[in-house]
Amino acid sequence: MVPLPLWNDPDFKAGTMIRAALWLVQEIGEGNTFTKGQIREAFPGISQADRRIRDLRDYGWVILHNTEDATLTAEDHRFVKAGVPVWDPAARRAAAPQKPVSAKDKKAALARDNYMCTVCGISGGEPYMDDSNQTAVLSVTRRPTVLADGREDILPVTECKRCRAGSGGSPARADEVLGDIQALDAAERRRLARWIERGRRGSTPLDRVWNAYRRLPADARDSVRAALES
Repeated sequence: MVPLPLWNDPDFKAGTMIRAALWLVQEIGEGNTFTKGQIREAFPGISQADRRIRDLRDYGWVILHNTEDATLTAEDHRFVKAGVPVWDPAARRAAAPQKPVSAKDKKAALARDNYMCTVCGISGGEPYMDDSNQTAVLSVTRRPTVLADGREDILPVTECKRCRAGSGGSPARADEVLGDIQALDAAERRRLARWIERGRRGSTPLDRVWNAYRRLPADARDSVRAALES
């Protein structure tokens, strides 16, 4: 393992993204917040330092701003979790971001996945049930995938930022899903086949009401809540 350099060592020759990663680890710490002012103080004269910090997200670093965490101001960021140790050249090369998904392919993938995270099912902009201060941000990324016949491919998938960070880069396994399906009893397999044919899971009246309520504008949701409470 490459030893951890000091982020402000004048003899350490590295780009701003790498030094910023070390700064986050050594000065801020996971779970803590930092401001744009602190970035400017740490990297004086580097106008793109905040952008280089955002680039760390492509390497699995989880860094939130106020659009994803309602407890933050526009000036604040939260360093949630470190990702790939980008100061290690081998690790950085192995995890280098792949070619971005084109706008056309991104639009198609989002529509195909019903604008929901394929891992947890949350919709873009929806608050997480276990943390209402955070709302889901969807992205389309290319994920290593093992197909049902064992072949490997890189395929686009819609994920929320939290699920993407928690995947650890592990491949999607269609072969394992097929094995789990084959282990179901006959009735369960028939039910699943109907869901697959419709392209969605069968929903109860409660599910349908909840989804309709969730799509209402905020003021309309408030009026429904007020009517129920009265």
